[in-house]
Amino acid sequence: MAGNHDHGFAHPCPPWILFTTFFTLIALTILTVITAGQPYLGPFAVFVSMGIATIKATLVALFFMHMFWDKPINILTFLSSFFFVSLFIGFTLLDTDHYQNQINAFPREPLIIPASAAPAPPPAATAS
Repeated sequence: MAGNHDHGFAHPCPPWILFTTFFTLIALTILTVITAGQPYLGPFAVFVSMGIATIKATLVALFFMHMFWDKPINILTFLSSFFFVSLFIGFTLLDTDHYQNQINAFPREPLIIPASAAPAPPPAATAS
């Protein structure tokens, strides 16, 4: 059965938008690498990294996935959900150093089981 295979309006994106988005993503990746090793950010390093990741994901969704030309409610839904996911991950990562003192203070001695507490060997099988 022959039919129309047109699935709707395809909005071509000008190449300058794609190249600008690509080079912006490269610049943001370099910025992420530079800020990752800086001690002056302190506990805010997580928020800076997550903020840059949010901007990068938004650029990819808007221009590479063509959400910029989609309905505004789809853009709002994506941005709000991505904001909350990055917020949840950011707060989770803030807690990673909180218990480090207790982990480091835990004794790291090898576990030695005394011979009296060791389980008895299984009985030998008898041949009949």
